[in-house]
Amino acid sequence: MLFKAKTGVSWRDLPERYGPWKTVYNRFWRWSRNGTLTTLVAKVRVIAEAIDELDREVSVDSSIVRAHQHAAGARRRAVAHTGGERVVWRAGRTR
Repeated sequence: MLFKAKTGVSWRDLPERYGPWKTVYNRFWRWSRNGTLTTLVAKVRVIAEAIDELDREVSVDSSIVRAHQHAAGARRRAVAHTGGERVVWRAGRTR
């Protein structure tokens, strides 16, 4: 479970030395549901703080994908009312 948490591999890609992936997954699922995992993490945290081995590090990741200015202009119908007349346009073209 620690290997998975550290590396982020999928359950099916766990190394064979940890046993069958399904067994590890089932144990993780059972421990997370019955509170065992929370208890273990809390105890490890207390021990790590006591010996001053707890690193508090935060990592934030974000992505920005720039699109062309017209990329959001997919085909759609819009209706605008100007005074008493009705104007209908499609993808920026006035009719």
